Amino acid sequence: MSSPSQAHIIEVGTRDGIQAEKQFVETDQKLRMLELILAAGVRRVEVTSFVRTRHVPQMADAEAVLTGMDRPPGVEVEALVPNMRGMERALECRLDRAVLFVAASEGFNLKNLRAGREKMIAAAREAAKEALGAGLKIRGGIVTAFGCPYEGRVPIEAVERLAGEYADMGCDEVGLADTVGMTNPVAVRQMVKHMGAKFPGIRFTLHFHNTRGAGLANVLAGFEAGVDTFDASFGGMGGCPFAPRATGNIATEDTVNMFHEMGIGTGIDLLRLLEAVAYAESVFDRQLPGQLLHAGLPDWDISAA
Repeated sequence: MSSPSQAHIIEVGTRDGIQAEKQFVETDQKLRMLELILAAGVRRVEVTSFVRTRHVPQMADAEAVLTGMDRPPGVEVEALVPNMRGMERALECRLDRAVLFVAASEGFNLKNLRAGREKMIAAAREAAKEALGAGLKIRGGIVTAFGCPYEGRVPIEAVERLAGEYADMGCDEVGLADTVGMTNPVAVRQMVKHMGAKFPGIRFTLHFHNTRGAGLANVLAGFEAGVDTFDASFGGMGGCPFAPRATGNIATEDTVNMFHEMGIGTGIDLLRLLEAVAYAESVFDRQLPGQLLHAGLPDWDISAA
């Protein structure tokens, strides 16, 4: 697989980015974040999730956010949907794609949704059938694909098995998630090449966390191995509420800046994107993990002087 000529971002900030925040982000604040993100040229957004609000209270206003957001032409709106209960809610909203998820490790499934892997697969299969029947596209998410905080290394056979299940469900995409930032570039290249060879008809996407500082290195490894689509969270917000030490996602602005410096297009206006980051920092009243807002864009004229 050769490196793509274009990189694509799925913005997950208003879902994965804020789901673990203790301070509730008001609906109008989420809508303003989405407005700024889309104004920057982002064209795929995982807006929210339809999960039990008792466990993830930040997502209690999922319907209101999806109803209230503006949708410029060409924008694909997605939401995380784990089961039929969530799918029933999702189908009442305007969605382009439902994102399913099952962990490759049994321990994470039990901690995350209090259900084993087989039960989670069955729930995803039922939800996928409903989504396809309603005309939605579906992406299958493989959580802990690169490592589990409870079980350590995850056998590639477990990841492969879930990818096969998603293919059978009708997913056109499968996302491989490094849920707590445990992987490295060599492992990423190996995983991408292995899964691409096993499932040539599936488009794989990658979801990295920067927990141990390897986030952008892993993005580059995945890109060079042939993946062109990456989840990212503006400001580097994020973290799973059910995983210990699961710090932020890779920052959208840092990821886009890296690609632009490499001469790889993304269709995203970095200056406009930084407005979204600045707004998020004003909401949380703290500096977020993303670096570009505070480091500034490279100015090669100045540095060359």
